[in-house]
Amino acid sequence: MAFEFEIVATDGAARAGVLHSPHGDIPTPVFAPVGTAGTVKAVPPRDLEELDINLILANTYHLFLRPGDELVRDMGGLHRFMGWHGPILTDSGGFQVFSLTEINKIDDDGVSFRSHIDGSMIRLDPARSMRIQQNLGADIIMAFDQCPLPNDRDEVESAVERTRRWLEQCREAHPDDNKQALFGIVQGGVFPDLRERSARYATDLNLKGYAIGGLAVGESKPEMYATLEHILPALPVDKPRYLMGVGEPDDLVEGIRRGVDIFDCVIPTRLARHGAAFTHDGRINLRNARFKLDDRPIDSQLDNYAGRFSRAYYRHLVVAKELLAYHLISLHNIDFLARHVANMREAIIRGQLEEYARQFLARYLPGDLTAEQ
Repeated sequence: MAFEFEIVATDGAARAGVLHSPHGDIPTPVFAPVGTAGTVKAVPPRDLEELDINLILANTYHLFLRPGDELVRDMGGLHRFMGWHGPILTDSGGFQVFSLTEINKIDDDGVSFRSHIDGSMIRLDPARSMRIQQNLGADIIMAFDQCPLPNDRDEVESAVERTRRWLEQCREAHPDDNKQALFGIVQGGVFPDLRERSARYATDLNLKGYAIGGLAVGESKPEMYATLEHILPALPVDKPRYLMGVGEPDDLVEGIRRGVDIFDCVIPTRLARHGAAFTHDGRINLRNARFKLDDRPIDSQLDNYAGRFSRAYYRHLVVAKELLAYHLISLHNIDFLARHVANMREAIIRGQLEEYARQFLARYLPGDLTAEQ
């Protein structure tokens, strides 16, 4: 049943399912931690396995530059290279086109850019993106796309058309989904008609799954939610839907409510490197002096290895810049998001998602005081 997707329960627009892949089943909805350079920062695969993580994401652009996709291929593929035996998803490099605009130049055939490592000129196009991802050997690979600023209609419309052409070229370069499933990406910014057009382009190719790109890149949260509400019904009900780069706990609730199946985000490890942690009462900054004598765990509702240490100890580690802080807080934050999504999956199966969402948001949003702390 490689790359088959089945829905086991629904609750409104929300779905609980299973995505079968060559490296294991992925219960959905699912949150995937990001392992940009072949590692989830500060967290070894052993710990991810203990947290029941079912999917991780790796970055095509960064692995292409270092250590090189051909080296990874020659070392047995990304699973063997990084010692991770579960499913892997690789992005296409398209988001780096957006985020590294100061060092790239986009044309209709691809992107030319300078390496941020050594300044050398590099060319990335749909065929090369496919070849890199084939060498890496991920289970799910993404079509090469252009991610535009969400509110500039002319730029967005141009990106939609370019993404269509590039998707067709990706399909030509990767015609067989038996070993790797190709997902298309729907662009369109915050413009409903452009989103619909992009969705038609992607679904006409009958791919294994579909991603919503170009969100959480500058638009407001209400704009993001409205876009999801509009475009998700235009995607096939029997294929997985992936919202790229979104991982705030409240955004996970709103995405799942509207029918998203897969999420990824760097936020749990990025926050950890700044001493911030998720709790059910909002994010907290463990550097704050009020935790100096706080003997409580970060969040008493989570039972994991990170929970054996007090907030006072975490504050000490963060203030002293001890490397253990990055590991333990990353572990906690990943577990928080993964369990949050798993809890919503169970709530969908029970027909109680709205009750879970209401109770979670009532606690989480009023307590989101990171900026003040």
